[in-house]
Amino acid sequence: MRRRLSVLLLLALLCGLTACGNGGEPVSQTEEDQENVSAAGINTLVEEPNGDTADLTFMWWGSEVRGERTQAAFDLYSEINTGVNVEMEAVGWPDYWNQLDARNDSDSLSDFVQIDYAFLERSVSKGMLVELTPYLADGTLDLSGVDPGLISAGSVNGRIYAVCAGVNAPALMYNKTLIDELGIQIKDQMTLEEFFEVARQVYEKSGVKTDVAYGAVNNYLPYVLRAHDITKLFNNTSLNVSSAADFEEFYEIYETGVKEGWIIGNDVHKDLTDASVEENPMVIYTTPDTQSWCAFFWSNQLTALKDAAPEDMEIGITTWPSADPAKSDYLKPAQFLAVTTDAGEDEAAAVRAINYLLNSLPANEVMLGERGVPPVMPVAEAISPLMDENGQTITAYINDVVAPNSSNISPSDPDKGAKVYECADDLVRKVLDGELTAAEAAQELYEKGNQIMAEQ
Repeated sequence: MRRRLSVLLLLALLCGLTACGNGGEPVSQTEEDQENVSAAGINTLVEEPNGDTADLTFMWWGSEVRGERTQAAFDLYSEINTGVNVEMEAVGWPDYWNQLDARNDSDSLSDFVQIDYAFLERSVSKGMLVELTPYLADGTLDLSGVDPGLISAGSVNGRIYAVCAGVNAPALMYNKTLIDELGIQIKDQMTLEEFFEVARQVYEKSGVKTDVAYGAVNNYLPYVLRAHDITKLFNNTSLNVSSAADFEEFYEIYETGVKEGWIIGNDVHKDLTDASVEENPMVIYTTPDTQSWCAFFWSNQLTALKDAAPEDMEIGITTWPSADPAKSDYLKPAQFLAVTTDAGEDEAAAVRAINYLLNSLPANEVMLGERGVPPVMPVAEAISPLMDENGQTITAYINDVVAPNSSNISPSDPDKGAKVYECADDLVRKVLDGELTAAEAAQELYEKGNQIMAEQ
């Protein structure tokens, strides 16, 4: 019944987004195509040659694990479609969006790319992405096994530009080995005060510090604000907050850490790559003063973090701290896959390559949910018994911890949001260096953020 309901809701969504023909019935796959769908609901058509001839490029960010598994999946695709080759172009997270902008300006975008939810609207507004709605309508892109809510998350102004590559959630990874040795209890849905108390205890007992979402304000600031019913940070020409006071709690996290000595400062981060799993102070350090007991990441990064961690470090997973965790937390498309406007004559071939990653059972048996729980329900169910301990931990975390205690995801950010977050990140650094108080940083973000949003 669940599978049938998902399909019906998808068809209703498509009919609302595209023109319906055949007496009001939405355009869908042919009866012959449907006969090629297995009894389990997995589309076996993707395992047949499609006749494409193309040298495709795929731009992505992520860990070495992601790169290796995705390349293996593309190798399987090329074995089936011998005329297709996919070249992967890795770009680190901090540089990814600048490179995307620069390559868009020079008409040299990769044929298809990873897109983060926070950057979806800005990518569409810059004309980077191909509308995928027609490919859903004609069956080239099969999302019949995907929850309609995840499908609509990839839409801007009622048109679909990106497809969910995995289901994800914010996750606080922590050094369970250290925490257990210190006799400290970590609970799910920690409040900020409870988080502060853990940070104090870890520092007092071991000298190990705490790293709080350094260089990732675009993720953690909205999370903190959601606890106070601010589920949308941006209006068209202004910030969607009533005053600078709305930002104070966020900057007080860093100010408190500085005053009490338990937070890692800019001096530790200056030689590290922001937001890198392999270069996070939780797994790369020389002394307790340069070590963090936790890391603010995403559930699908657990495997990569474990691979980067010392062999004797057991890693736990819980929720990010917030004044009201149930309001703050949410399920998110781990990332999207999208075709760019520079794909040209290879546009349809790029769509078919994405369709393969989503619907191919052999491909997902290789990737094993590295980008998050697979969005195609029958595929997720089929690979579940094959998941390793990490995959099962992530699935349980999403289903048992986050899903019952979360709210709907906030709207994606507009183009100007990136500049606001750059300003917010810079202000974090100033608070850590003692140049600004939390109140002063909040006031500056409020003033500069509104200026940025008002710019034409």
